[in-house]
Amino acid sequence: MSSASPPPTREFTNPPNYQFPTHRLARVLRNPDKQPLVLVACGSFSPVTYLHLRMFEMAKDYVRQNTDFEIVAGYLSPVSDQYKKPGLLSAHHRVNMCNLAAEQTSQWLMVDPWEAFQSYQRTAVVLDHFDYEINTKRGGIETPDGARKPARIMLLAGSDLIATMSEPGVWSEADLDHILGRYGVLIIERAGADMDQAIDSLSRWRHNIHLIHQLVQNDVSSTKVRLFLRRGLSVRYLLPAPVVDYIEEHGLYKDDGPNATAASGAIAAEKEKGKEKEASTSSAS
Repeated sequence: MSSASPPPTREFTNPPNYQFPTHRLARVLRNPDKQPLVLVACGSFSPVTYLHLRMFEMAKDYVRQNTDFEIVAGYLSPVSDQYKKPGLLSAHHRVNMCNLAAEQTSQWLMVDPWEAFQSYQRTAVVLDHFDYEINTKRGGIETPDGARKPARIMLLAGSDLIATMSEPGVWSEADLDHILGRYGVLIIERAGADMDQAIDSLSRWRHNIHLIHQLVQNDVSSTKVRLFLRRGLSVRYLLPAPVVDYIEEHGLYKDDGPNATAASGAIAAEKEKGKEKEASTSSAS
C-alpha cells in the first residue's frame, strides 16, 4: 500500500521563524515489517473539540487492526486565516488552543502551524509539505536494523470532507488524484451521515479510502460549541479543560460571525483556488 510515485518537486514557503515539530515523531519503527504512517488532520479547529482528538484515537485503532501500517505521528494542521470562513477565529488563538489540547491530553499528537500562519494552502500542498519535511529532509523513519523507510502521509478527516470531494466542481481532478491517489484518506463517519454515495463516486480511489465507523457516536462540532458560547452556555466536557480555560481567559466566541460548517469553508476555499489555478494556466498558454 506504499506510494510508488517519487516525491513531488515543489518549493515551499515557510512562515517567519517556522520550525517543523518533531518532538513526538517516532524515530524508530517498533515493527520492521510495518510501513510508517503519519496522520494529518486539516481543519479550522475553531475551537478544537474532543471529537477532533478522538478521530486520531479511532484511526489508531483502525490502523492497528486492519492495515500493515505503524503510526509514527499525528498532526493537527489548522487552516490559514484566509480560509474564507465567516467568523473564523485568528490563527494565533486556534494554534494556541490546538497546542494546549495536544500537549496536555495526548502523548503522540502535535500541531504544525505551517499552514496556519501564511496564505491559504490547498490540502494537496499541505500533504506535500509533510512528505517533504519527513521523507525528503529527514529521510523517513529508521528501522531497528538501521535502515530507513519512507513514511506514508495520510489525510484524516470527517465524512463531511469526503462528501465535498464527491461533489462536482468543488475539488479539481488533479488535486483529488493527488490527495486520494498518492496519499490516501482515513474518514471518520459522522452521526447521521450516509457515506455510500460519496464513496461510490470516488470509486477509482476506493483502495486508498478507509472508512472508520464510530462505535460510540459523537456529534460534537465546533459550530455547536460556538453557538453554546454565544448563548452563554457551558462547554465543559465538550472540549479539553485547558481549551475551555483559554477561551474564558481571552473572552473568545462571544460574538461569532454567521454560521458556516468546515465543509462549506472548504468548498469556498477550494473553488477560489481552482479559479486562480485556471486563470494562471490560461495566462501561461
